[in-house]
Amino acid sequence: MPVVFIPHGGGPCFFMDWTMGPHDSWDRLAAWLRSLPDLVGVRPRAILIVSGHWETPGFRVSSGPRPELIFDYSGFPPHTYELTYPAPGDPALAARVAGLLEAAGLTAAVDPERGFDHGVFVPLKVAYPDADLPVVALSLDRSLDPDLHARAGAALAPLRDEGVLILGSGMSFHNLRAFFGGDGAEESDRFDAWLSDAVAAHSADERRRRLDGWASAPGGRFAHPREEHLIPLMVAAGAAGEDLGRKAFCDRIMGRLCSAYIFGDRAGRRSADVESREG
Repeated sequence: MPVVFIPHGGGPCFFMDWTMGPHDSWDRLAAWLRSLPDLVGVRPRAILIVSGHWETPGFRVSSGPRPELIFDYSGFPPHTYELTYPAPGDPALAARVAGLLEAAGLTAAVDPERGFDHGVFVPLKVAYPDADLPVVALSLDRSLDPDLHARAGAALAPLRDEGVLILGSGMSFHNLRAFFGGDGAEESDRFDAWLSDAVAAHSADERRRRLDGWASAPGGRFAHPREEHLIPLMVAAGAAGEDLGRKAFCDRIMGRLCSAYIFGDRAGRRSADVESREG
């Protein structure tokens, strides 16, 4: 299986008439998420998704058989709190995830009470709307240490050979003040260029070294005043192992570049095939 870092959008943005910015702000991202099954190229046995909206001491893995939805956004239309996504959990997979992390010397535990936050159910409702694949969510360690999360991803890499699709769910740019304040387009562009080059590094070691230093990158701290939406990318890159990465999608949303990345793309699509609207 490939590994993918997906932008999950803003709140329930794909399921409402967007009023902050152009009305079609999220349409291209929604269309790309709908194309994700074709990009992956094979039906997963299950999905393991790392959410930028769940932080814990050590790693936690959702292990309930029927996770409920967590509507962890506010100020949106009433109907967005009635969305459903009845995908089953997978307790056995959750135990396997925790076991792999523990075997790598990392602190991990299952959480049978944890539901699906909007970093999980919102993008999956677009990409896999039938909700017929088992889904397990993985938290971030609250340290937000990039190397720690890369090691966690590396520990989880065997799941790829077991038919598990590993998704990092966050945003490549996540400065809400800039989104709504109208500044920082140049910083956004610089960081997106740097991040895309880092992901596409010629070796896994070089990629990891560069991603570890994201905070010193051009526009890095502007793009991520707090990095919880970027760290899922570190897990994805770690799970990629020696597979190289590339940009799979880019769009300018509310004036800021927003990108997705794929590692180990079995379809072998050329970089020139990237769906992009960067101008």
